[in-house]
Amino acid sequence: MKAYSEHDGLGLAELVRTRQVSPEDLLETAVARAESVQSQINCFAALYPDLAREQLKAGGIEGPYAGVPFVVKDLGVEVKGAPVTSGSRAFKGNVASRDSTLVERFRKAGLVFFGATTTPEFGLTLTTESTLYGQSRNPWDTTRTTGGSSGGAAAAVAAGVLPVAHASDGGGSIRIPAACCGVFGLKASRGRMPMGPAKTEGWNGLSTVGVVSRTVRDTAALLDLTHGPETGSRYGAPAPALSYLSELERDPRPLRIAFWPVAPNGTKPDADAAEGLANTVKLLESLGHIVVEAAPMIDGEALAKAGLFTISANIAALVEERGIARGSPVADDELEPITASMVRLGRTVPMMELAKANNAFITAAIIYEHFLDAGQFDLTLSPTLHRAPDLLGTMALTADPGAMGAAVAGFAPHCALFNQTGCPAMSVPLHWTKPTATAPAGLPIGMMFGARYGREDLLLSLAGQLERAAPWAHKKPPVWAG
Repeated sequence: MKAYSEHDGLGLAELVRTRQVSPEDLLETAVARAESVQSQINCFAALYPDLAREQLKAGGIEGPYAGVPFVVKDLGVEVKGAPVTSGSRAFKGNVASRDSTLVERFRKAGLVFFGATTTPEFGLTLTTESTLYGQSRNPWDTTRTTGGSSGGAAAAVAAGVLPVAHASDGGGSIRIPAACCGVFGLKASRGRMPMGPAKTEGWNGLSTVGVVSRTVRDTAALLDLTHGPETGSRYGAPAPALSYLSELERDPRPLRIAFWPVAPNGTKPDADAAEGLANTVKLLESLGHIVVEAAPMIDGEALAKAGLFTISANIAALVEERGIARGSPVADDELEPITASMVRLGRTVPMMELAKANNAFITAAIIYEHFLDAGQFDLTLSPTLHRAPDLLGTMALTADPGAMGAAVAGFAPHCALFNQTGCPAMSVPLHWTKPTATAPAGLPIGMMFGARYGREDLLLSLAGQLERAAPWAHKKPPVWAG
C-alpha cells in the first residue's frame, strides 16, 4: 500500500471510512512493515496478526479509528489471548486472560491489535534492552538506544511501521523514547488515564499510560477517546472544557514560558541539547511567546531517593505476586542483575521511608505550582534529553551498576519530576544533531514542556502550533519500513 506512510492514524481511518482501503489491507501492510524492520531494530516482543484477523472477522469494529492497526507495549496492559511478559524472563509464557480497561477503550475507538512492542524488564531503565528480547535499536542510528521504557513503541512509529502506538510513563518512559526516536509523546496528568481493571494506579501514582505518535493530532484524538474515570478510581484529573483534538485548531494565546536548562539534580545540557534549547527559544519567541530563564528550587537528591524507594518497593511486590501466581518464587537469576538488586532493596524499605517519599513528591508538586504562579508562567521548557541518545549497553540492567546509575542520572533528568508531581508534560521533536558517519540524518533530541496539573489542553494547543511552524512528520530515519 503505497500511501500508507503518508497518513497518520486518523488519516488511515478516513481511508477505511471512505472505502479507499479495507481494514484487512491495512493490517497486512502493517504486519509486513513490522516484519521488514524487526531484524534491524528489534522493536517487537511479539506479533500476533491472527488475533487481529479474528478481531476483524468478528466485525462490529466502529469508532474514529475503525480498522486502524495498533500495537501495545509489553508492559502494564493486557490484550486477551496475547502474550505479556513485561520484558522479564520471570513472566515468559504469560498470556493475558482479559483486556485491560485501556485496551477496552482502544477497541471501542476501533483499533485493531496485532502485536506488542519491547520494553526493558518492568520498565526499569531508560533504554529498551533485556535478556529476554535483546537490544532494541534506534532507527536513526542502530548503535544507539531507542530510549526506555517505551523504546519499542517509539522505534516502530519512527520507522514507519505504524503512525501511533501505545506507551506508558513512570519516570519519562513516553517522553524519553519519543525524544530519542524523533516522535511526539505526551505524559498525561495523574488520574487522567485508566490503569485497571485490577488496580487504578501504577508505582503509587508515578506511572500513567498513553501513546507515542508521528502527529500531535493522533495523541490528542486518542486522549479524547481513552481518558476519564474508571471503576475504583480514588482520584481523577479535571475534565477538559473542550475536546483535546479541538485544541489543535487554533494557536494558543501568547504564553509566558520558563526556560529551565539545569535539572533538579544539577545536570546541565551538553552542547547538542543546549543548541536545541536555544533554537526552541528562538522559535517560541518568533511565535509571539515570552521566554524567561527561571527554575523552581526543587531538591533533586530527595526526589531521587524517594523515587528509588517507591519503585523498588513496587517491583518487589510485583515479583512476589508473580511467584504466588505461578506457584514458585521468582529466583534472582530469572531477573536482570540490577532488577534483582532493586527487589532486594524493595523488600527492606521501611514503611516510614515510603511515607517520606510520598511527602517529597507532594512538596515538589507544591513548589512547582508556586513557581509557576510567582512568575506568572504558563509552562516550563527544558530538554527532554540532556545529550543525544546513548550507545547501546550504557544504561542496560546488566551494565555495571555504578556506571549505569551515573548514565541514567544525567540522560533525561528533568523527566521524572512530572511523574512525581503528577503534572502533564510532553516531548516535541524539535531538534536533530549534526550528521555523523553512523547517523547521517543526525540524532533527534526532543524538547520538553511541562504544565500545571490538568492542563494537557494548553500543552496540546502549543504542540499543534509548533508542529505547523516546524513540522517533523516528514522526516524519515535511515531504517524505514516499506
